Amino acid sequence: MGHRRQSRECALQLLYQIDVGGSPISDTISDYWEAHAVPSEVSTFADELVRGTCAQHAIIDEAIAKHSANWRLPRMAAVDRNILRMAVYELYHCPDIPVRVTLNEAIEIGKKFGTEESGAFINGILDQVAKELNKPME
Repeated sequence: MGHRRQSRECALQLLYQIDVGGSPISDTISDYWEAHAVPSEVSTFADELVRGTCAQHAIIDEAIAKHSANWRLPRMAAVDRNILRMAVYELYHCPDIPVRVTLNEAIEIGKKFGTEESGAFINGILDQVAKELNKPME
């Protein structure tokens, strides 16, 4: 597994803990890294994703809600919701990452950590967000 995939999986676990557990971000992050030894490249990118996603939480949730017909955020599975948040953060704030990579990573992580339907659900919403941002699917 590549460093970026591992970072995204760690970031998902952190975002899930913050979302469901309601613990302070800094405490959650420091406790997580104490329990999980990973290379610095992994923790650095994961920290960027988590802190950026949390900082832009309201804007990200608004974008997701806009493109998730018949699904309010609180009704979404927590795993799917947090994968979407992380991927929308990437689409908005990580111009060095191709859109297709962001979408594919989110879909694959959704299949691994979510339900059977997670991949298609995540793909549908992220595709609409990317189109709205006029980001090419290269």
